[in-house]
Amino acid sequence: MSTSPIWHPFTQHGLCEPIPLVTHGEGAALFTEDGRRIIDGISSWWVTTHGHCHPRIMAAIAEQAGKLDQIIFAGWTHEPAETLARALLEIMPPALTRIFFSDSGSTSVEVALKMALGFWANRGAPPHRILVMEHSYHGDTIGAMSVGARGVFNAPYTPLLFDVGTLPFPAVGREQATLDALEAACREAPAAFIVEPLVLGAGGMLFYPAWVLAEMRAICARYDVLFIADEVMTGWGRTGTLLACEQAGVVPDILCLSKGLTGGAVPLAVTMASEAVYDAHLSTDRARMFFHSSSYTANPIACAAANANLAIWRDEPVRDRIAALAHRQRQRLDALAALPGFTNPRALGTIAAIDLADEPGAGYLSQRAPGLLAHFRENDLLLRPLGTTVYVMPPYCIDAADLDRLYAGIAEAAAAMARRR
Repeated sequence: MSTSPIWHPFTQHGLCEPIPLVTHGEGAALFTEDGRRIIDGISSWWVTTHGHCHPRIMAAIAEQAGKLDQIIFAGWTHEPAETLARALLEIMPPALTRIFFSDSGSTSVEVALKMALGFWANRGAPPHRILVMEHSYHGDTIGAMSVGARGVFNAPYTPLLFDVGTLPFPAVGREQATLDALEAACREAPAAFIVEPLVLGAGGMLFYPAWVLAEMRAICARYDVLFIADEVMTGWGRTGTLLACEQAGVVPDILCLSKGLTGGAVPLAVTMASEAVYDAHLSTDRARMFFHSSSYTANPIACAAANANLAIWRDEPVRDRIAALAHRQRQRLDALAALPGFTNPRALGTIAAIDLADEPGAGYLSQRAPGLLAHFRENDLLLRPLGTTVYVMPPYCIDAADLDRLYAGIAEAAAAMARRR
């Protein structure tokens, strides 16, 4: 067993798998205490956009740390948060006028759910259900688990989870069934529908078309159901546009953002809401205020990092980098898909995914997953398959050589697995 007292997330310590000690990072690479250079193929769990230790973000963190480290945000404010809020309003959909700060993707979803329920409660409506999509994932706190797919991730915690209405995933050829199910559910006056736009991440990198997203938004609008877009993973350019919703011409009532908000440097999240959602909580009655906070809401250092990230988006050709990376990803994915042992290649923006062909539907606990992880770890690649779905989602700064090495490593891992069978 490990001599470290640390209990790591999504880690079965009983397997005694090695846990490398990382000492520093730069660009698309991480470096370990034993001198290895690890190519970060998943942006350290989808957060790192411009690369590790980006000089502008690190400088902003250092400067802010010398001025103001932390302050209560209930009834107080500070310049980094005010600057960030104004900057977000400049680049996000104009209908999203209000910004609530939190500290993680899961928390931003919790905030969104509470906003939606508070919206209806303050308007005198009875409690409403939340609608969700099959295979979705929105985080690991109780509310976020409740609106995610039920399964191995949350089975032990079932007594804590609230009931939701689940819609089928709009798989190819079955899109209309999803839309029909949504329309039927909306007739029952739910509070809100929460979706991962265009890509369901932890559910297996499942893609669906923009026209379906647009139709789902239209149905919710028609029945006065709040539409929540969880862009924690898909935001900040991952799907090729700043927000995935842009590709469908969709503006949600509530938007969840985190991960790339600070370029992946430090934790921060925001939940953006329409004026109508805000107004439903606005009153001289203190009982109608929005009852949510955390100790580190709008931490000044995190806000400074986010401001530096937005400056990079303004000043540097980030969108060009994303387009170039998306093109290179598709080329390499096509080459990988031509090899035996792979199926269902798919890509959107900087996200590319492919399945191992001989264990379809094995799920997260696939018996091959530990072997894949070990192969990648031993070959200096940070890739973390979702069962037998291997995906690549690197920082936008990754160069051609490192990207080639990632895809070569995937091919080598599949071949090695085949030999062991």
